[in-house]
Amino acid sequence: MKPAGPIPEGFGAIDGELAIAGRKVSDLVNGTGGTPLFVYSRDFVRKRVADLRAAMPRRVGIHYAVKANPFPPLVEEMRGLVDGFDVASGGELTLVLSAGADPAAVSFAGPGKRDAEIEQAITAGITLNLESQGEARRALVIAERLGITPRLAIRVNPDFELRGSGMKMGGGAKPFGIDAKRVPALARELIAGGAAWQGLHIFAGSQSLDADAIIEAQANILELAGRLTEAIGTPLPKLNMGGGLGIPYFDRDAALDIRVIGRRLTERFDSLPAALEATAFSLELGRYLVGEAGVYLSRILDRKESHGQIFLVTDGGLHHQLAASGNFGTVVRRNYPVAIASRFTSEPEEEVNVVGCLCTPLDRLADQVLLPRAGEGDIVAIFCAGAYGASASPFAFLGQGPARETLV
Repeated sequence: MKPAGPIPEGFGAIDGELAIAGRKVSDLVNGTGGTPLFVYSRDFVRKRVADLRAAMPRRVGIHYAVKANPFPPLVEEMRGLVDGFDVASGGELTLVLSAGADPAAVSFAGPGKRDAEIEQAITAGITLNLESQGEARRALVIAERLGITPRLAIRVNPDFELRGSGMKMGGGAKPFGIDAKRVPALARELIAGGAAWQGLHIFAGSQSLDADAIIEAQANILELAGRLTEAIGTPLPKLNMGGGLGIPYFDRDAALDIRVIGRRLTERFDSLPAALEATAFSLELGRYLVGEAGVYLSRILDRKESHGQIFLVTDGGLHHQLAASGNFGTVVRRNYPVAIASRFTSEPEEEVNVVGCLCTPLDRLADQVLLPRAGEGDIVAIFCAGAYGASASPFAFLGQGPARETLV
């Protein structure tokens, strides 16, 4: 048997079924037209943002990283909850502006911005987080042609990384950001070139469940930002400190105590260098805000036995939930939190494999996991599906098409 990850708190049951936002999954499935279906809990997201605000220093703004989940109703919900948005493409920029986001509170990062995207950003009045000297010069040329003062910041590739992070975004040779030693000269060039200087973006890594590592990284970010600002010789308007806060996906993963992180960050703010006293700070978070709010539902089409093992074949799969299949950067495949949603309160009694409908052995949603006995028509729930699910999976693979999505 292989254990599954912990089911996030906040999900209940009605008549023995999994309930999301007070509604049975069978009602949600019927009301949206069937499975496969992603369900996102509005209440979960609201509580997560509120808890984060209560834990962090007041002067820290919260930005939503749209790449985690760009579902339009969710982005619209976020507009009333967060202080800004971070986008990674022209498409995401169009999405957040359509949702009514204030352009002054939007920033655009990513190492491969096309000229058309740079022009779109400058015209809209959002902040470009520049990833290279070449991109910076292209932005200045485009801004001059448009006759618009561009809002420019520099994404820094720091000399450190976030220990224990699932994805290391800084330290060493990286496609992201500009090496720290090159930043002061470029910042002075941007300011001299007439840009509206917006500050620095320092993102060391993501998906860490080590509070001490996050505290250490935040301290390093503040120290680096202070040194760079002194070298630039101009006050730092804004500092995007990145994110890094992880969520528990797998067995023995433990949730972060954000209160500890918030207390230590508050202490750091009490002794900031003079160069940062007037700086506006923000945290850029995606997965942490929405990951545990989502559930992926698929229906069992077939129950079969092969060489003594039971396989539950569903109408879902890796084409919607690539990460849960273990094919999204995972070295060793482990089970996400999983349940038989239609028998949520039943006792587990058999070891099964939950697989998708695709014609590939990679399409596995749970391996040798202990679940209640289930068969054709039952609904399987994969939790922690609110981030890097629908939009990060190859829904066109084998002509299967996208899953349904709903915010409740």
